[in-house]
Amino acid sequence: GSIGRTAGSSSDGTEDSDFSADLEHVEASESAHRRSSTRLTRASLRLSRSSQDNCSSLRPSSPLGRRITRSQQGATNTTAKKYPLRQSRSSGSETEANGESSNLKQGADRDETPPRTPTGNAPSSESDIEVSSHSNDLEDERLAKELSLKEAAAHDLSHRPKRRRFHESYNFNMKCPTPGCNSLGHLTGRHERHFSISGCPLYHNLSADECKGKASTRDKQAEERTLSHRQDENRHSTRNQAPTERQLRYKEKVTELRRKRNSSLNKEQKEKHMEHRQSHRASREPLLENITSDYDLELFRKAQARASEDLEKLRLAGQVSEGSNMIKTIVFGRYELDTWYHSPYPEEYARLGRLYMCEFCLKYMKSQTILRRHMAKCVWKHPPGDEIYRKGNISVFEVDGKKNKIYCQNLCLLAKLFLDHKTLYYDVEPFLFYVMTEADNTGCHLVGYFSKEKNSFLNYNVSCILTMPQYMRQGYGKMLIDFSYLLSKVEEKVGSPERPLSDLGLISYRSYWKEVLLRYLNNFQGKEISIKEISQETAVNPVDIVSTLQSLQMLKYWKGKHLVLKRQDLIDDWKAKETKRGNGKSIDPTALKWTPPKGT
Repeated sequence: GSIGRTAGSSSDGTEDSDFSADLEHVEASESAHRRSSTRLTRASLRLSRSSQDNCSSLRPSSPLGRRITRSQQGATNTTAKKYPLRQSRSSGSETEANGESSNLKQGADRDETPPRTPTGNAPSSESDIEVSSHSNDLEDERLAKELSLKEAAAHDLSHRPKRRRFHESYNFNMKCPTPGCNSLGHLTGRHERHFSISGCPLYHNLSADECKGKASTRDKQAEERTLSHRQDENRHSTRNQAPTERQLRYKEKVTELRRKRNSSLNKEQKEKHMEHRQSHRASREPLLENITSDYDLELFRKAQARASEDLEKLRLAGQVSEGSNMIKTIVFGRYELDTWYHSPYPEEYARLGRLYMCEFCLKYMKSQTILRRHMAKCVWKHPPGDEIYRKGNISVFEVDGKKNKIYCQNLCLLAKLFLDHKTLYYDVEPFLFYVMTEADNTGCHLVGYFSKEKNSFLNYNVSCILTMPQYMRQGYGKMLIDFSYLLSKVEEKVGSPERPLSDLGLISYRSYWKEVLLRYLNNFQGKEISIKEISQETAVNPVDIVSTLQSLQMLKYWKGKHLVLKRQDLIDDWKAKETKRGNGKSIDPTALKWTPPKGT
């Protein structure tokens, strides 16, 4: 006889949720196990969430309720061994499981194949299937439901709430820099959070609800303006067009609103403004009420909200890095330069992501408009200080950090954008800055610079050196290094750069030391050479000379003596490169007009 009816399959290929009967061992032959083509998968264990399934137990009318046990067929009585309901790990795909479960029909109920357990395996031999009591049914149903929900939570992400679009691009470790602000709300009234002063309602002396109210008012005014423009579209577009009646009424309204404002603040308002300024200082915007007409103040608020919205769009597009204070690009003269490292510019400038700089006075600004206005009235065409070198269109200016403090500070901030190890920003008074420029008919454009201590205890001839990125790989770096050693020669000192050197600085210095040594060895005719003599003639530190000779494999130790090998192959290679390069980018000592400073 048949062992029992299989569970009825639903339209979507999954089994009914009333899988709550206790499963017992059923004796099954090995051949019947092979003939089984029915397999319950994870999809067969998902229980529907209807109230009928939650509270129902086995009913005689259900497919599982019509199961017939072997004990009812007169088989030998065996002790009932119950198996807890466990969740299966489906080895087949969902499509395969749906395809197989949809083939379950009533005609297959009479098959001798034993029903599958929830683990997907046939029951072991000498076991029965019994319909358990009502209480056991409820317990097993609860267990099955918990396991199915855990499975769904582990593999199905549809139950999770969808993240809001605004949150997808924000790092919630960032916070608004305004003291006492919880980063909630936005000046535009359209976002839930902000991380900069430009979008902070508290900084603008507003609340988040007020910002939302102002946003809805602006939207209504925009709709009314759009509607009025559509009504005016039928008018002919002539050049000398007379204003419409609506425009004239609006103009009269604005004039009347501007007449109503008070000419000056009264005593109470002045005290309120002063108290606000003293208590918050730069952490809050000054109170703007009663300073101008309500109409003009509302116009200013609209401009602030629009600028904040534009910044938010740029930040979401990755062009503005608010919160990280990382300037990504600078506009410098004819060039737009990508920065390499962080520089400690003021927060209100650094959060913009892009700075606009005057290439002559190095003043930094927030927008192209401000830069254009500055360039129209900026009288600088070259760095401040004394021009101590000029040959062709190349000039070098000596700038004292004590006399031109602002310029030197701006120069250090600019250099930090391209240097990793630089630590000098504001304490510029003990240093001299030697700025190299390239002249044309518009002025002397910054090529690079190096700074030097006025009184160096360790005889450092360079503290910091930089070539601007647009002039790199053109020979200007070696010109700056050569000029620093030329100053050391005039001072009759031996110099060396301050450590640590940056990666590009180390490459440039090693290349320069190599050229100096090969040039010296090419011109040297004697048989015995002294490191001290090389150092005195080239102004290069003996330690740097030895390290360079070792890197060139020209220093050997033989019979208790150090020998310098004159490698002709390296000298020939240097000669060929020198001939090919020419003398275009080199320092002429005769063009230097400089005397060492006596001290400060």
